[in-house]
Amino acid sequence: MANRSTDWFLQAERDLEQAEASRADERHEWACFAAHQSAEKAVKALHLSKGQEAWGHVVARLLLELPLAIPEDLVEKGKVLDNFYIPTRYANSHPKGPPYEHYGPLQSEEAIRYAGEILEFVRAQMA
Repeated sequence: MANRSTDWFLQAERDLEQAEASRADERHEWACFAAHQSAEKAVKALHLSKGQEAWGHVVARLLLELPLAIPEDLVEKGKVLDNFYIPTRYANSHPKGPPYEHYGPLQSEEAIRYAGEILEFVRAQMA
């Protein structure tokens, strides 16, 4: 099986760029979701670079399943990002209102920062 870790990592970088573009366009729900996707794909790239596959969408769990020591604060940041996987996209995830009404610049800034930190961790581990 070919090692596709670089492909996954490159897509993670592009997803983070999309998060930043969505934030600039004030589409904060999409910025948060794209940041989650960026972190998820980066961690999956690291799994592949270590010769293992990873399944699922829970960034914190994907981090913990890596065969190396993960800083606890990074896992906590993954947990924050995990909260953006479903509710940013589905109207029935909130008691009332469409998802875009529930996300703003504070959430998207934090999501992008946390995803960026996870990407940098993965980049260092894959180097």
